[in-house]
Amino acid sequence: MGTDSGDALITLRNSLRDFANERDWDQFHSPKNLAMALAVEAAELLEHYQWQEAAENPAKVREEVADVLLYLIRLADRLDIDLAAAARDKIALNAQKYPVEKARGSARKYTEL
Repeated sequence: MGTDSGDALITLRNSLRDFANERDWDQFHSPKNLAMALAVEAAELLEHYQWQEAAENPAKVREEVADVLLYLIRLADRLDIDLAAAARDKIALNAQKYPVEKARGSARKYTEL
């Protein structure tokens, strides 16, 4: 993450680096392993909504959302991706793919607009 990233992301990234270093976990935190862990945490988040419209345990949903964010930050760090810049770039790209005049109120994919 570069210097233009939000202070909160940098603080979290540094905390995660310290946490992993103190436990000698860098050896396990390959991009592949982190991506897999991220997918598992996202699936755990989805479990709270399976077969229902609203989660029954908001506190557990909060924990799973945090897990997803933390693994994403750690993965971006290991890949030397400025997460905030990547997100800004993706929003700009999506704005081009989904112009308001075509996409407003539509759930269609950009290729179908």
